[in-house]
Amino acid sequence: MKTKYILLFVFILSVFTLTSFNSIQIEGVEESKDKFVVVLDAGHGGKDPGKPSKYGYKEKDIALKIALEVGEQLGKNPNIKVVYTRKTDVFIELRDRPKIANKAKADLFVSIHCNAHHSQAYGTETYVMGVGNTQRNFEVAKAENEVIFLEDNYQDKYSGFNPNSPESLLGISVVTEEYTDQSILLASLIENNFADMYQRKSRGVKQASLWVIHQTAMPSVLIETGFVTNQAEGAYLNSSKGQTQIATAISKAIFEYRDQLGGGYIAEYALTDQISEQIDTLPENSIVYKIQIAASSKALETKPYNFNGLDHVTREKEGNLYKYFYGATSNYNLTKDLEDEVKRKGYTSSFVVAFKDGKKISLTEALKTAAN
Repeated sequence: MKTKYILLFVFILSVFTLTSFNSIQIEGVEESKDKFVVVLDAGHGGKDPGKPSKYGYKEKDIALKIALEVGEQLGKNPNIKVVYTRKTDVFIELRDRPKIANKAKADLFVSIHCNAHHSQAYGTETYVMGVGNTQRNFEVAKAENEVIFLEDNYQDKYSGFNPNSPESLLGISVVTEEYTDQSILLASLIENNFADMYQRKSRGVKQASLWVIHQTAMPSVLIETGFVTNQAEGAYLNSSKGQTQIATAISKAIFEYRDQLGGGYIAEYALTDQISEQIDTLPENSIVYKIQIAASSKALETKPYNFNGLDHVTREKEGNLYKYFYGATSNYNLTKDLEDEVKRKGYTSSFVVAFKDGKKISLTEALKTAAN
């Protein structure tokens, strides 16, 4: 009888302990909402092998190994939560990848891929959503979007979207992205790390109409980590050393991005004295030139951390859009300096606009008036 009571006591104690442990686990899950959430998307997988390589390198395998390594490095920080779109060699539909990120209420979405070309091209490039579809960018977007053809009923799922049609790409480009600025910041940090840490050729930050990052409700990038069609770079991508270095460059960029936004990032580059003087001493009723760098349906604070470290950013509302401008000068010749600066910060699609008496006018009209 005594033995029965002892066993009963042990059982009750065990249940209580397990219940307490489960409560702690549940609280931990709730607390993770306060963490910085990063969704890592290993491109392709399963029946979708990714870019072909005559050297036998498989994009889907390389992308997965890099994503897992990035996740392992990020996971060492207790304030970061990592979510994967896939952790094994499985096929994930294109539309489900951003859904995973949106459901996780992620702070960042990072999609990892390898590039391909008919030549021995090499180097890294990181893409953000945008309308900058050059012919080369169109080819990249087409290749990354074509995975939908492997899905059943893709015509219905993607509302008639056709990756082979420039018009379809334009259709997803014209939707204003609220997170373009932050996406470009992260992309710039990644490309800088590739070049500075491991002396790799960076082909820069680029804009293209990519479905997977178009559908995310957070800053998002798609990284082309190198060319599997280049014999030497393909071997590097396929090696454990190369994968570790690539993952380190990416994870370090994510840490830097988080620290910059969380710490109130201050611009590394100050305006020249000449431009600063122009801003401070603009003549009344003069024609003013600014550089338009972004447009958004959301009113962002004009703080440097929202604009890749750029100070002197102003915001104007036009219809349902907020437009963001950098700098201000009455000397048109100085706009080249302003443009050079914003391009260094990743705003490659920026352009000059003119204002008179606070109202925007055409550049032709501004230059004609100034000439008179």
